[in-house]
Amino acid sequence: MAERAPVHPSASSVILVRPTGFGFDPLTAPTNAFQRDLHDPELLPRVFEEFDGLLEALDRCGIDVTVLDPVDPRAPNAVFPNNWFSTHRDGTVVLYPMCAPSRRSERDREMDIRLECEGFVVRKLVDLSAFERDDRFLEGTGSLVLDRERNIAFAALSPRTSERTLNAWCGVMQGGQVPFLATLDGTLGGQPIYHTNVVMALGEGFAVICLDAIPYPVDREDVTSELERSGRTVVPITLEQMQQFVGNMLQLRSARDGGSYIFLSEAAFRALTPTQRMALRSHGRLVPVPIPTIERVGGGSVRCMLAENFLERKESPAPSCLSHDLQ
Repeated sequence: MAERAPVHPSASSVILVRPTGFGFDPLTAPTNAFQRDLHDPELLPRVFEEFDGLLEALDRCGIDVTVLDPVDPRAPNAVFPNNWFSTHRDGTVVLYPMCAPSRRSERDREMDIRLECEGFVVRKLVDLSAFERDDRFLEGTGSLVLDRERNIAFAALSPRTSERTLNAWCGVMQGGQVPFLATLDGTLGGQPIYHTNVVMALGEGFAVICLDAIPYPVDREDVTSELERSGRTVVPITLEQMQQFVGNMLQLRSARDGGSYIFLSEAAFRALTPTQRMALRSHGRLVPVPIPTIERVGGGSVRCMLAENFLERKESPAPSCLSHDLQ
């Protein structure tokens, strides 16, 4: 009997959404200090050029890519789809409650059908969006940095990441949690960082994290202890590096050759020290992608643009999808 290929916790497939309505969003800016309103008349051409550059980098590395059109073509943040849905190896798709009304229009309540039509197997759809009625939010794998091997969610609590909704997610997904506070300047009075995936990233055997952003010593101890239990090598970054999106990276596995690749923005790559680059390269090839416009205007980086796809592929498309395509 032939040996089965190893199952890695890193995805070899991602889902991206075209940035058709990309722009500065005044409704998300109060909780995202990374956004800037540039008033650039060439904004959309620049954004599509950066988006295409990421697609080309993924293709070169052998990562399977599904590109979707946004449900709301005017949504300014649609290029960051990992905030409103996540996929899981058991065939589950989760939809999330979003803080800003301008982001709720991105969410496709029939995402299971949409992904089935794209050729993937969806076994269960979990919709947590009802928490929006109580102003309790949890913005996907922006709010949750997942240790998928151990089913543990790290979560930096903020206006976009509610502990009550985190508890609900852990109940549904039967996972553990490590909640903590993280602020822009690392002080108790500082502005909470809007998403956990700006503070930290987890890969196979490594963790990148800005411990300086965590003001409570007990939180730092909880996070550090959990990372040590996972056996990961911790690569600490500074507050200045975090603000260059060094914490916003994602490790992926090539569907072509099984190689490990760590995707990050060009700005984040430049902010890394030689020692940090060496530490990360022992876990995969670094793939810097230039997305300066998306970072400055949207306030998110490469990891935010990549929704990991852990769903199995069907042997053939569903007949209903085929008939729909022929209409």
